[in-house]
Amino acid sequence: MPAGGRPTVRSRRLGAALRRYRQAAKLDQPQAAEVIAAHQTRVSRIETGHVIARPIEIRAMLKAYGVGDPDVREKLEALARHSKNRGWWLEHAAHLRPDYLDHIALEDDATYIRDWQPVLVPGLLQTPAYAKAVIIGGPNYVASERVEQLVKVRTGRQAKIEEGGASYAAILWEAVIAHPLVDISVHRGQLSAILEIGKRKNVTVQVLPFSAGAVAGTTYAFSSFSFESEPTVEAVTMENLRGTSILEAPEDLAAYANAYDQLRSAALSPDASARLIRSALQSTKEGAS
Repeated sequence: MPAGGRPTVRSRRLGAALRRYRQAAKLDQPQAAEVIAAHQTRVSRIETGHVIARPIEIRAMLKAYGVGDPDVREKLEALARHSKNRGWWLEHAAHLRPDYLDHIALEDDATYIRDWQPVLVPGLLQTPAYAKAVIIGGPNYVASERVEQLVKVRTGRQAKIEEGGASYAAILWEAVIAHPLVDISVHRGQLSAILEIGKRKNVTVQVLPFSAGAVAGTTYAFSSFSFESEPTVEAVTMENLRGTSILEAPEDLAAYANAYDQLRSAALSPDASARLIRSALQSTKEGAS
């Protein structure tokens, strides 16, 4: 069973993939159970992520489903192997919501990460000072000792981008740049950090200008994740007051992929975005003099 007695995001991804292939082959769960010489309940629990399929089961299922691509088999077997792995973030698990742990696991597995943020700087771009300010200033009370823990986790998440482990693209509404929600010195440091991070080869930062109009209201903030060599959206997360929602249904993924494409098309180019950020940074310095 996945660690903690609950499905992990990896075991759910494995189960969902096996379910899709079974359904495409027009087989039901009892038929799949016969393939692996098990009860239908095991197939059900594999497909919901409550049980991790063994490699021999994955191979037998894929063969029965008519899936012969060795890359598919390797991908699913890798998910099975890593479903129980303890990521760096689990040392903080006692202080984090399970859905937040799932979000971090998605980031850790992803080859492509895409963020849209109309209000705050995305967590993967936040400086420690900015992260601390928005955590303290958020709608939910957070005890002081937990604030430092959350800042540490947010910083730890950024290692994936710093090490070049994923291609990262962020689109920020101009309000995030032009209207500070934190102390001006913290905001200034944050703008400088965005400019530096944006120089990395695996990072793209774009600003959606006010002039883009209503497209900024296309959707609330969200992150999308891809796990292959191509940036096909395979999971989307959205934060709300009660936690983080993870979307994995094909129609949801298509809708958010389309929304991101619309936002990217309306946004300034990376170079023009950097100029706008530098201009905003200069304005904060002039205002302080």
